[in-house]
Amino acid sequence: MPRPDIEKIPLFYKGYVEGIPEKKELLPLMIDSRDEFVELIDEIPEEKGAYAYAEGKWTIKELIGHICDAERIFSYRALRFGRGDMTDLPGFEQDDYVVSSRANERPMADHRTEFINVRNATIDLFNGFSEKEFLSFGSANGLRVDVNSIGYITIGHLYHHMEILKSRYLK
Repeated sequence: MPRPDIEKIPLFYKGYVEGIPEKKELLPLMIDSRDEFVELIDEIPEEKGAYAYAEGKWTIKELIGHICDAERIFSYRALRFGRGDMTDLPGFEQDDYVVSSRANERPMADHRTEFINVRNATIDLFNGFSEKEFLSFGSANGLRVDVNSIGYITIGHLYHHMEILKSRYLK
């Protein structure tokens, strides 16, 4: 599916979609962003995984865990909406998820593998949607959004955190 009309994306998520660097379609972008992020993870030594750039900020491992958690939630929303479920879904408190994740107790290799598995499952999910399902809408955290937009939000969310990782953690 082509990039959605930015005006149809909830304001909270617009920055994610606007930050996607290329004008490719959804599935090629999911694959390319997966590969780019894995390359970035591969550059991070194990001893830097528990690094946070400032007091109170997530560590690199926590950041990767957050990306995986958020992608799972975005995919779940897409699945529900794509299957016609009109239930208003709740939001989630990302900081609570990070605290309870115990991300720093796991090696970087585990985080790498988890991300690849989560992204591959996301690709499989979106690859199976029909055009009708891509255009299906639902509401999450009080925001109305369609399945296609959720796909682009997922990609933009990853690029957003990749930029933070590069500029604040790995500089």
